[in-house]
Amino acid sequence: MPTLTFETTVDAPRQRVFDLARSVDCHTDGMASHDERAVGGTTAGLLADGDRVTWRAVHFGVPFRLTVAVGELERPRRFVDEQVSGPFACMRHEHRFEAVPEGTRMRDRFDFASPVGPIGSAVDTVVLGRYMRRLVRSRLDHLGRVAESDEWRQYLPDGDR
Repeated sequence: MPTLTFETTVDAPRQRVFDLARSVDCHTDGMASHDERAVGGTTAGLLADGDRVTWRAVHFGVPFRLTVAVGELERPRRFVDEQVSGPFACMRHEHRFEAVPEGTRMRDRFDFASPVGPIGSAVDTVVLGRYMRRLVRSRLDHLGRVAESDEWRQYLPDGDR
């Protein structure tokens, strides 16, 4: 199973970055180019431990649905979302947040496998791996831009984080 890892430092408090990473609305705005939106389960606000959300998106010109469950939530240090149903044979995304002098260090680990059986490892490496690396990096960049600007207030209106 391929594993993608990411490390990003954001000039913003850990609680803010953690909450933005759980924001359905921030995620939707950051993935607008893929027409990604929540269509089932928790469809707005912040995801909590045990929540499920079904995303609808268009990738490779094809509409997909992916339902994930949020678990292992340790506020504001980490949480995991895992595929319950969807296009992957399996998918697990671990988000970690560490307070550092520069703000917050995010460490993401994204494990996935395509559903195409024996030829899956070639597809994972050649096509899906590169695509998923760009997709997750784009989402993390959006999250960082929002956290470092005043935009975060539209997603987390109930307090100064």
